[in-house]
This record gives sequence, structure tokens and C-alpha cells, in this order.
Amino acid sequence: MKIAESDLIINPNGSIYHLNLLPEDIAGHVITVGDPDRVGDVSKYFDRIEYKKGKREFITHTGYIGKKRVTVISTGIGTDNIDIVFNELDALVNIDFATREVKKTLTSLNIIRVGTSGAVQADIPMGTILASSHGLGMDALMNYYISNPSVEERDLLTTVQSHFGHLKNINPYLTAADDSLLNTIGKDLPKGITITAPGFYAPQGRMVRASNSIPNFIGLINSFSTNQYRITNLEMETAGIYALAKVLGHKALSINAILASRVKFEFSKEPQKIVDQAIRLVLERI
Repeated sequence: MKIAESDLIINPNGSIYHLNLLPEDIAGHVITVGDPDRVGDVSKYFDRIEYKKGKREFITHTGYIGKKRVTVISTGIGTDNIDIVFNELDALVNIDFATREVKKTLTSLNIIRVGTSGAVQADIPMGTILASSHGLGMDALMNYYISNPSVEERDLLTTVQSHFGHLKNINPYLTAADDSLLNTIGKDLPKGITITAPGFYAPQGRMVRASNSIPNFIGLINSFSTNQYRITNLEMETAGIYALAKVLGHKALSINAILASRVKFEFSKEPQKIVDQAIRLVLERI
């Protein structure tokens, strides 16, 4: 069954619509970063850069670390951009652009997010490199997709919904990290549930001038725990990455550079140093 031209837009040069990439441009290991300027902060550690491409906020470098081919791509901020990036990455490896048909043999990418985040627990210091065991989405992205959560994911989400059930118009979703990536790239790192918010200010409990509809949101977040899990940090992409990766058959892990303490009202004086540590850790473990 051919995919309609209006559903999968291919540029005149044969590249995918937003990312401006050709199918051969993508490596099996993909690092995502939010900030387009951070792409170069990753690729400067490559032994060889094969090419650099870009369009809008989506900047891509593909190259080699030793014999390992790696792609780093910027997503911009938010799960609306994750929707674009992940569907187009999947199309690049799993759809034949000539026939517009899904390939008989599907490719599963290893996708690692290297991003910044704020801790919501007092015992997580700034400078921590944290791996997300789960992504808990407070945005609306997965209202538009059919997913198949595991028993463990469903049970944990039920506990989450009970804790946050009094909040109106929020339908959270939850997806676990890929076990193989969590146990290799994420090995020996602190772990916890990462909340993905649909904004930076009130949706993350910040207040500048506009009044928040959810009082003490950070207190509500950090008071959640089960026998095994607690919510550790807050950002804007992880839940969408985990959920769409699972729907599309890819492996995903989110590595978080903790730059802020939301309970101590502090922000790092050396954010770039912490981000660089996270980048180097991921590249070494890839």
C-alpha cells in the first residue's frame, strides 16, 4: 500500500521534508539534542565527520567514532518537534522512497537523547548525569497514536494517575526506556522517572508573572513514589521520545544533564561543563 504524497512529503532532491536528509544519511546510532548549536558540541569528538546538513532547527552531522558510524541531530524543543523528527527518522530507514511502501525488513535504530533537565528531588545535586528509567508525558502527543504498553507500564501508570488524578484535562502516558540501552549506556547512572512537560514555565511549575493553575506543582511531583520508582526530573522531550520509539520499533534512552535544582531554586554556574560530561559519557559508551 503506497503512502500518500500528502502524508509523506519528499523534497525534489529525494530528501525527507523537514530534516532534509536522504535515507543513506542516517547511522544506526542516533544521538538527539535539543539545541542546534549542541550538534557541533557532539560531533567535535567524532574521528571523522562524513557530512553536515540542516534545515530550520534540524541540524544533522553524521560521522565516525573509530569504526562506529553515528548521527547526531537537533530536535528543537518539545514533543511536537519529536513527532516530526521521529516519524521522519523512521521513514528514512523503513520506507522505500521510490515505491512509497513500507520495507519488508524493518530497521530498529538506537536513539539516545542527550539533554538538559532540572532535578525535583533534593538529594540529586546539580552536575548529576541521570538516565530516565521511564518517560511520563504530561503533554498531549500520544492522544493521537495507538500504543501497546506493557503490563509494567500500565501498572505504573495506574499508580501515577491515582497520584495526579485531581488535575483536570491532563491525560498522562508512560513508557519505559529500552532495557538494553539502559543497562549499557545507562549502566551505573542514577535512574528515575522523567516528567515531560508541554512548556517551560507554568507547565514546569515556574511562575514569572502569569499565575499558575496548579499550586505547588514541584511538591506534587516529588512526593510521588512507589516501592521501586520515584520522579527525579523534569524536561520537555523524553516521554515523547520513549513513546514514539516504542510505537515505531526503535530503541531509546534519555540521558539528562542536571543543570537545576527545582527544590533548592538553584541553577548551575557551569552548565556547558555538565553537558559536555554527558556528551563524552554517551560517546564513550556507544
